Amino acid sequence: MIKDEIVSVISRETCINKNLVKTVVDSMLYNITKALSNGEEVKFAGFGTFELKERAPRIGRNPHTGEKILIPARVIPSFKAGSSLKNTISNNKEDFKNGAENYY
Repeated sequence: MIKDEIVSVISRETCINKNLVKTVVDSMLYNITKALSNGEEVKFAGFGTFELKERAPRIGRNPHTGEKILIPARVIPSFKAGSSLKNTISNNKEDFKNGAENYY
């Protein structure tokens, strides 16, 4: 599902104008990004947590030359699913396989 589809679904389900829903979704994504860039965690109870994780430096290999290269340490965003999300997915595994549209 892409952002425009999410906006359309929320607009349809809430009877709120698509432009307003798009503004809210954009603001939410911006603020999640801003919080992460400031080193904060973003938690949605039951849904999950967005956090930063540090990747250690490692030795990689250039696929064209086979030369070993050092890949430096870096900080990456990560998502950890919450209990409600995990339970919903595991309880509806067959629905996902069959292409069900409503998971909740």
